[in-house]
Formats: sequence, C-alpha cells, structure tokens
Amino acid sequence: MTISPTSIVDSAAAATARATPTALARRVRGLSDRAIAWVFIAPAIILLLAINIFPLVWAIYLSFTNYRANRPNAVVETVGIRNYARVLTDPDIWQAMQTTAHFVFWTILLQTVIGFMLAYLIDRKFRGHAFWTTIILIPMMLSPAVVGNFWRFLYEPQIGLFAYAVSLVSGIPTSEIRMLGDVSLAPWAIIIVDTWMWTPYVMLICLAGLRSIPDYIYEAAEVDRASAWRQFWSITVPMALPFIMLAVLFRGIENFKMFDMVTLLTGGGPGSITEVASITLKRAAFESWATGRASAFAIILFVAVFGLANIYVKALNKVKQR
Repeated sequence: MTISPTSIVDSAAAATARATPTALARRVRGLSDRAIAWVFIAPAIILLLAINIFPLVWAIYLSFTNYRANRPNAVVETVGIRNYARVLTDPDIWQAMQTTAHFVFWTILLQTVIGFMLAYLIDRKFRGHAFWTTIILIPMMLSPAVVGNFWRFLYEPQIGLFAYAVSLVSGIPTSEIRMLGDVSLAPWAIIIVDTWMWTPYVMLICLAGLRSIPDYIYEAAEVDRASAWRQFWSITVPMALPFIMLAVLFRGIENFKMFDMVTLLTGGGPGSITEVASITLKRAAFESWATGRASAFAIILFVAVFGLANIYVKALNKVKQR
C-alpha cells in the first residue's frame, strides 16, 4: 500500500482543523489572505521596530539634553542644538572623520580592484577553480577578533612573519619595521588587514555579476571579430557594473562603521592617527560619559551615512536602467 504526499498533507490539514477551536476557526475563515499574512509577519515587524526604532528615537531625544549615563539620577535639562554645534565645531571630531574617510577610500578601492580581478580569474573556470575559491573565502569566514589577533602577531617587529618578509625584500632590519607603532605605517597596516579579510566578499558579488552575463553576447562579439580586450571593456565591465557598485555600497557602509579591527590592532594609536569616528564616539559616550553629545554625534553620523547611501542608490538605479 502506497501513501501519496497529497494524502499525507490532506490528513495533516484535517487533523489541524479538528484540533482548532470552533471560535478561532470561524475568525480565521473570516480573514482575507492579506490579513492572515499580516497576522504572521506582525510579531517580526513589532520586534524589529522595538530593536531598531526605539533606540534611534531615544538617541535623538538624548542628543538635545545634557544627560550623562554615569549620573542617571541627575536632573536632565534640554540644551537645544548645543550638542550638535559642539560636535560640528570640534577639530578632533573632524580629524576623526578625515581618518575614517581615508580608511573608507583606500579599503574600497583595493577591495574592489582586487576582488573584481579575482572574480574575473575564477569565472574562467580553470582546473581547480572551486578549490581556490574556497581558499580565497577563508578570511571572510573568520571572526574579526581572530583576524585582529592573528595580524597583530604577524606585525610584531621581532617575531612577526610580515616584518621578516619585508626585511627579506627590502633589506631593512626587522626592528625598524613597526607597522602598528609607526605614525605613517599604522593606517596602512589596518587597511591591509581589512582588505585581506573582506576582498573575498567583494569577489563573491562581482562573481555573481560575471556569471549573470549571457554567453550569447560574447558569441555575438566574437562573430563581429571583437578582441578580448574590447569584449572586456564593452561587455564585461558595463554589465557587471551594477554588482560592482552594490559591493562598493555594502563595504562603504561597513567600513564607515569600522571599530573592532582598529580597536584590536592599534586602539586608535599611535597617538590618535588611527582614531576613526566610531572610536571617538565610544570615548565620548563611555570614557567622558558625555551621553548627550555622543548621541548628537551618532545622529550626525547616521544622517551622513543615510544621505550618502540614498544618493548612491539613486545612481545605482540609473546604472541598472541603462
């Protein structure tokens, strides 16, 4: 005797119907499909609103007050836009923003170029390309804490492999190669680590774009006797451009919020040369306990990222519609 999958489903539905209280069954039968859908997704929406919207609204409120988290019982006074004015006129904050922009620019540039090159090579589907794809993806799978401690060990001037490799190529003594202690080298040390870790992510997005290009377009270009170089610039790059821009958007937002890698490698030092905006925000909120001013800074960062991302998405949509 064989039991079809349809009969199993019908039996389960009948059992569920019998177990459902009559009053509840009548209410459900009176609901439309749209109402039933809202019943199922409403708990998730409420949870997301509670997690995301409430902290944002609370931070906006605190940004207009003199509230300090280490003095919860003190009288909270409204100070208007004083916190915003202080943030926008603070030279240390502008220096942190410049440092953040430096990191964002160079990490995105390197990750996009290297990631697209790797995706283009893997898309050739050479022998063993699946194995090398897995190897390349390993850095992205690691925890930032693991990556930070791993590279901190590599950057050690006495026992680190990075110092030995640079010394072998350049002849500079290892004791003079202080990637994390030198003012000019520390920013690049962080850029190298972030590029090593997140280039595979960009590669995956670019690879998806390359795999989405139909083969018949290349076949038509070959019939027209177009060279490989011409096909690359006239077909590959334009059709993969929306995916490249999408990767830039994702990595730009993430790198603007860079905190863990900088904290693990340099802590913002030496001095404040690698102090990005997120570290400045953390120090204002949890070292100086200027919660109101820190909230104002956080809102300014949110508006800046949201505004730039919105402009970028509009440009991305125009590219997709071409």
